[in-house]
Amino acid sequence: MKAIKLSKPGGLDKLAVAEVDARDPGPGEIRVAVAASSLNFHDYAVVSGMLNVADGRIPMSDGAGRVEAVGEGVTEFSVGDQVVSCFFPLWQDGEPELAKLIGVPGDHADGFAAQTVTMPARAFTRAPEGYSAAQAATLTCAALTAWRGLMVEARIKPGDVVLTQGTGGVSIFALQFAKAAGCRVISTSSSNDKLERLKSLGADELINYKETENWAGRALELTGGRGVDVVVEIGGAGTLPQSIQAVRVGGHISLIGVLAGFAGDVPTAALFGKNAALKGITVGSRAQQLDMIAAIEANGIEPVIDSTFPLEQIADAFRHQESQKHFGKICLEI
Repeated sequence: MKAIKLSKPGGLDKLAVAEVDARDPGPGEIRVAVAASSLNFHDYAVVSGMLNVADGRIPMSDGAGRVEAVGEGVTEFSVGDQVVSCFFPLWQDGEPELAKLIGVPGDHADGFAAQTVTMPARAFTRAPEGYSAAQAATLTCAALTAWRGLMVEARIKPGDVVLTQGTGGVSIFALQFAKAAGCRVISTSSSNDKLERLKSLGADELINYKETENWAGRALELTGGRGVDVVVEIGGAGTLPQSIQAVRVGGHISLIGVLAGFAGDVPTAALFGKNAALKGITVGSRAQQLDMIAAIEANGIEPVIDSTFPLEQIADAFRHQESQKHFGKICLEI
């Protein structure tokens, strides 16, 4: 079968098409014909060499496709079922623990930039009814991260005010989940065109953070000085001080990304003065993914897909991600 392998030390020029052998499933395993994957910042960190992975690693943490074969003892899936992968195959349920956060496809183990994968059945869930493979492939990392940040950790409720940052996959899913939950959403972006697209998805208030550098102050104005209930923080150190300023007393910040810096000064006095919760979010469990899929089906939520590239053009897909011109998810067709 065809796959993409990454040679050390990484870099987009180190991605190459390779022929690898497909494997029949053993006990507890299934073989899946992969039809799509989607790009995340984590995948970019792998292929660019920011993360140290084994030489010849097959990248991509997200995958969706059809079950081709079922190993002994597997009862949850049958041949022909449409499935989507789990980011943490060992995190089935419960609280996060170190032992549950290993084995990430495309990083700790070979991933979904391949025509076929054979993995334990626990590494997949069913895909949402009626979803295409590309739509399903957007859920594994981005959607589940947004779901856990809002529904599991922040426990949003109707009437809450949620602030989202940017127009990447996590932020757009957060907007969609928050609106489905009956929340008011304040969305930020550096592009007025993208802000208008966020408005069309349901954003109630828009802030261009290039035109309004003190976007936290504007968020306070929009909430009558109270502050927002929840911030979906994807910037990291570069934006966290303003997120702390924007959140209400007793509010919640779901710290999801590091796009604006891996480290930096944190105004700790302001954080404890707000009595706010700051929670790090790294995707979620298989059980949470199943809950999310049920909610997606109940609310008719559809992912926003910016563009799709064939597997052989994986480097071009990542270059498009680098350009930051995308709105929503970038997918690979396999």
